[in-house]
Amino acid sequence: MQTITGSAAGVPYTALPPRGVDGRAALIITWHMLDAPRTDAAFAAALPMADVPAWRVHLAMPMCGGRMVDGSVDAVVELARRDAVRAFLVPFVREAAAEFPAVLDALRSQLPIVDGPVGVLGGSLGGAVVLEVLAGGDVPIGTAALVNPAVRLRSVVPYVAPMSGTPYVWTPEAHRIVDDHDYVARLDGVECPSLLVVSGEEDHAEFRRDAADLVDAVRRGHPEPDVVRLAPVPDLAHPLADEPGMEPAPQRATARAVDSILTEWFRETLAV
Repeated sequence: MQTITGSAAGVPYTALPPRGVDGRAALIITWHMLDAPRTDAAFAAALPMADVPAWRVHLAMPMCGGRMVDGSVDAVVELARRDAVRAFLVPFVREAAAEFPAVLDALRSQLPIVDGPVGVLGGSLGGAVVLEVLAGGDVPIGTAALVNPAVRLRSVVPYVAPMSGTPYVWTPEAHRIVDDHDYVARLDGVECPSLLVVSGEEDHAEFRRDAADLVDAVRRGHPEPDVVRLAPVPDLAHPLADEPGMEPAPQRATARAVDSILTEWFRETLAV
């Protein structure tokens, strides 16, 4: 499969062009996990969605992939050690979401992409970026998909805190901040596009619960509840790839199942 690498508004990306499409095509933007696969190139290999007739552009999250400091994850770990909420989780999500409009403008000047709403996909913390984009409403989104998403940042903290070697010390400010990043509450009543939430049946229990709560909340306020769906995947734990998850790797069977679900979803919902 042909792969294109580049940079848009300072954000490195791995792009997969549509097969058999002459001229301009639709666009899907993705944000990868911080678990494996934890780079844009590795995420593209895990979820290539090769049969979707659209550009799939996988962005590097802050301090990941081509944005790593000194080519390692040490700087990321140091942020988590400093403060899992205020120095790590929230800045990652906010920065990735804030840079999206400029990235999209740059991609439109670099690639043959049709005008109009785009598709978005996020895995784990990348899913929180998608939810922040939807909550902000600054960029027209045609359809969205999430895989084992971080729906409530409060649920993520116990899995990040061990990087510091000690339990996370909650403060009133930290509680307030994570409550501001509870996307079940943020998106309840917000007009959303079609939304697919892929949830591994072996994912963390809190993540599975939050995924179901998100689907229920978005469905309540959606004019077409049938286009808001929860897709459980048997045997899928939180990661989509084997460690270390930095480089493209052969597709796991569970990732192949997710890839098939996403392919069907975007072929159905994305204007191509």
